[in-house]
Amino acid sequence: MNKKRNKRILRIVFPLAGIISLFFVPWLIVRAWMAPLPDTVQEQLDNALNYDLDGTIVYVDQNGKPPEFYASGWNNRDKKIPADPHTLFKIASISKLYVAVTAVKVVNSGALSLDDSLADLLPEYSGRIENADEITLRLMLQHRSGIPNYMDDPDYPWSSPPKTNLETLELVLDAPADFDPDERYSYSNTNFLLIGEILDKTLGYSHHQYINEEILTPLKLKNTYNLLSEVNLDEVMSGYFIGYEPDIKANDFINPGGSMVATAEDVGIFLRALNDGSLLTESEQKTYSSVYVYEHTGLLPGYQSIAKYHRDMDTVVILFVNTSGGNAWSIGEIVYSKVVKILRKQ
Repeated sequence: MNKKRNKRILRIVFPLAGIISLFFVPWLIVRAWMAPLPDTVQEQLDNALNYDLDGTIVYVDQNGKPPEFYASGWNNRDKKIPADPHTLFKIASISKLYVAVTAVKVVNSGALSLDDSLADLLPEYSGRIENADEITLRLMLQHRSGIPNYMDDPDYPWSSPPKTNLETLELVLDAPADFDPDERYSYSNTNFLLIGEILDKTLGYSHHQYINEEILTPLKLKNTYNLLSEVNLDEVMSGYFIGYEPDIKANDFINPGGSMVATAEDVGIFLRALNDGSLLTESEQKTYSSVYVYEHTGLLPGYQSIAKYHRDMDTVVILFVNTSGGNAWSIGEIVYSKVVKILRKQ
């Protein structure tokens, strides 16, 4: 009797559980993924607006062909200003590529060593960052330091970001390490904040100036800036967070490795130069390859970006999306992957 009763209960419970689980399926993501692949990049961007994205920009550089620019949706939703593929955008953690290049160039000049310890480079923090005497510049570049990520702090003030590096660092100073140095990889924005501080101290001037002189000027990148405060805010694409109506582009994130503003074209030119060897010398390239990556994503409230070089088709593809929150990140990744598939079919 008990066996028969248990079977009857299971016949009821399993279908019920299946029905309930359907309410938790991210259907918007499923719809975006299952949608037929369009014939053109422009169609793909237009379709993306059906999945809660406000505006998208794509830049494509296929070697040997003129660059291609695409945009869809809104630059400014409230004023009904259409998305412009040449507008400025907060590139968030894509900034880390520029900081990493700077660090490698300074190392190769002999002013720094990858094996210098954090305690030696910034002794003022040696008693407040656990394992500072074992953490090296190399480990910070590789995200293997064990230093906590300040953006993971539950008290991080997203609506009013810190105005100084020290104010940001206070979120993690005196906190226990996440793990022992070089034990494993764990992405931490704090690593690059500290690298920015190290570079400023070593150079004797802002690493922003070094980026301008040694990266932006040689590559003729006239639409790339180290800080939001360097540009006219009207020239920056608006940013939106799902469930929150106001434009949040005025939120200023100033910490190294997440502060830069650029056009998609400028990011694309930089990325190609980084990958084809024209930005770094042979010895610098060897050093860079040992410590950092050749592509990046970026995410800030209202802004997400993907910058990759696809060696198999010698093509740089940059995606900017001015929406975050909800399913926006996953939708953005799907849009990017479909854009690349379209380019491969052409």
